[in-house]
Amino acid sequence: MNVTQMLICLAIMAGITYLIRVLPITVLRKKITSVFIKSFLFYVPYAVLAALTFPAIFTATGNVVTSVVGTMIALIFAFFDLGLIVVAIGAVAGALLAGLV
Repeated sequence: MNVTQMLICLAIMAGITYLIRVLPITVLRKKITSVFIKSFLFYVPYAVLAALTFPAIFTATGNVVTSVVGTMIALIFAFFDLGLIVVAIGAVAGALLAGLV
């Protein structure tokens, strides 16, 4: 790919990103009153973050077993409402210990 093609691709991506951000502002001028749409828009960032993060969890260590152990520990710690740092350290420690065994 030469520089001209790369600049064209960059311009297309910038234009699409701009449209995605500007279009809702220009089209939706009224306040959203639908409870379904409000709840849908509330959970979209969490769903996108999970969709981007979750597959990478199982390939991060190079070993699926250690990744599953770390993920299970993280889910258990999160279920008990422990802090983010505690959950992250517990997951890393669990994956490390599983890798040593």
